[in-house]
Amino acid sequence: MEKVKINYKDSLSYYKLSYFLKDYIDNNSLIVCIGTDRCIGDCLGPLIGTYLKDDNFPLPVYGTISKPIHALNLQDSLQKIRVLHPDSKILAIDACLGETSCIGEIQARDYPIHPGKGVGKVLPDVGSFSIIGIVDSNDSNEIFTNRNIRFNLIMEMAKVIKKSIYHSYYLYLEKLSKE
Repeated sequence: MEKVKINYKDSLSYYKLSYFLKDYIDNNSLIVCIGTDRCIGDCLGPLIGTYLKDDNFPLPVYGTISKPIHALNLQDSLQKIRVLHPDSKILAIDACLGETSCIGEIQARDYPIHPGKGVGKVLPDVGSFSIIGIVDSNDSNEIFTNRNIRFNLIMEMAKVIKKSIYHSYYLYLEKLSKE
């Protein structure tokens, strides 16, 4: 299993993420952004989905601020997506909790995410490959509370991830044109 870890403040963060993602993203990929806008910490995924949709990203994108994919509709949403795109590879994106020292870290991985795991929920794994953003620490009994999470952190992480997805798709298309 491969993964790359970067801090969103790293000036080369989107390049590092892009160079990892370029080996996984292609014209048969789609993006599923998980989370809800009802909680600042959990809106990372839907915010990225909204940014991609608003910029007319060329691959299918599911999970936005206006149409979120979250714990209550995840199973049904995945079933509908699989019917519409039976052979597609899914890039899953979600916020998560981690060590205090890791807040602001973005990880791209060549394996699925396990939504709800950090809050004790049993939900289906999502994705052929994935991106998670660590938005808060897991050292509290209060999960995804708004006590410490600044919306600016979520916005800045979302911008880096959106930019890296665009750039990785560009790198994929560039490679195609040379073949």
